[in-house]
Amino acid sequence: MPVLTRLIPSPVVVDIRPGALDDLASVLSDQRISHSGKLAVAVSNGSGAKLRERIAPALPSATWYEVGGGTLDDAIRLAGAIKAGHYDAVVGLGGGKIIDCAKFAAARVGLPLVAVPTNLAHDGLCSPVATLDNDAGRGSYGVPNPIAVVIDLDVIRDAPARFVRSGIGDAVSNISAIADWELANRVNGEKIDGLAAAMARQAGEAVLRHPGGIGDNDFLQVLAEALVLSGIAMSVSGDSRPSSGACHEINHAFDLLFPQRAASHGEQCGLGAAFAMYLRGAHEESAYMAEVLHRHGLPVLPEEIGFTVDEFVQVVEFAPQTRPGRYTILEHLDLKTNQIKDIYSDYAKAISS
Repeated sequence: MPVLTRLIPSPVVVDIRPGALDDLASVLSDQRISHSGKLAVAVSNGSGAKLRERIAPALPSATWYEVGGGTLDDAIRLAGAIKAGHYDAVVGLGGGKIIDCAKFAAARVGLPLVAVPTNLAHDGLCSPVATLDNDAGRGSYGVPNPIAVVIDLDVIRDAPARFVRSGIGDAVSNISAIADWELANRVNGEKIDGLAAAMARQAGEAVLRHPGGIGDNDFLQVLAEALVLSGIAMSVSGDSRPSSGACHEINHAFDLLFPQRAASHGEQCGLGAAFAMYLRGAHEESAYMAEVLHRHGLPVLPEEIGFTVDEFVQVVEFAPQTRPGRYTILEHLDLKTNQIKDIYSDYAKAISS
């Protein structure tokens, strides 16, 4: 009889709770991760470095590597440094840039990665993608999913609030991304992976509907789980479709057009999602999304992150060029400058009323 199931690439360990970092050594000693205790631990000189003194005594056979930033060159240097070390696994300890560098380096040398994020800024902590700055701006590189994810909610609560809020915007934007995927299915016949869509949608809805805030352990648990599920959803579908639509095209346009002024990934994605929902005529959903984002201290208007209306119009008009071949509400409507201005004016009035 054929096996009527499929294998889903996912971590063998997901540990999300207060105090999880205290048990990191036992997670790493899992024979599926490390049989010798020889680990390459990549840390930043910020949040990761502060935790090194706490963790190092429990990892006596680990070698620590300080990563300077989040560029492709940083990741290549890290891979070069660890490739001769005969390690069992790579541990990325720190913010999103360190996790992405560690993911890329681990993939380059053929080692599994354990992700230990110190904030919840975006869904990259468990995704099959490493986002790194390069000479052309910013690139996305396919990598394997982490073999384990350890998220200590006590550590997360101590992270800068803006980084945690950013993760809220990224998670909530899943709802808009799935709506774009469904649009592409209706118009172009693009195949939808139902499991990936369900995982990403429910992750976004769980964050959107939760009444708590970033100082609440219950909310942080839901947010962390949502970001992990979003990453796994991308692995299931084989691309970023479950979590990336017009919202992320708008985010990429901010990054490319205004690289020195761009806000955080999640701030821009949340704003892009609320506007994209309005574009597709889901006005009540857009207003509710904007209300929730505002409650969490996230922007829903470009002025709130230092951009003029004309600059935002430029961003929206340019956004489809950031992901050639991806069909979203932006490609569907193919709006011109004056049309974007008029719709934005209506959107701003609607979410402010």
